[in-house]
Amino acid sequence: MPVVDIADKLALFSDHWSPKVVARLNDYEIKLVKLKGEFVWHTHDDTDELFLVIAGHLTIQLRDGDVTLGPGQLYVVPRCVEHCPVTDGDVSAMLIEPAGVANTGSAGGERTATQDTTLLD
Repeated sequence: MPVVDIADKLALFSDHWSPKVVARLNDYEIKLVKLKGEFVWHTHDDTDELFLVIAGHLTIQLRDGDVTLGPGQLYVVPRCVEHCPVTDGDVSAMLIEPAGVANTGSAGGERTATQDTTLLD
């Protein structure tokens, strides 16, 4: 497997809320994503979801309080916990989750991204 340069991969796309698979680890996918504005409230019924902020500041709204992350910080949203990512500006982040997990979880809708492996070498 080749070395993955995160900055180089992030420079290859500009769309928001559309995770790109850049590596695989067993049954998990390592995804890079650019975020801006507010997403949708959703849950992942079968898995936890790891957010690692690379650049910018991300707030993960939870029903019982918000979690705010800056560069180099991560948070794991437990399975079945409803959450809504929101930013005040541009954010670059890494997601780690099982292969095939939809970005909108059980909510579905127009913001559901297709599985994008175009940055996978």
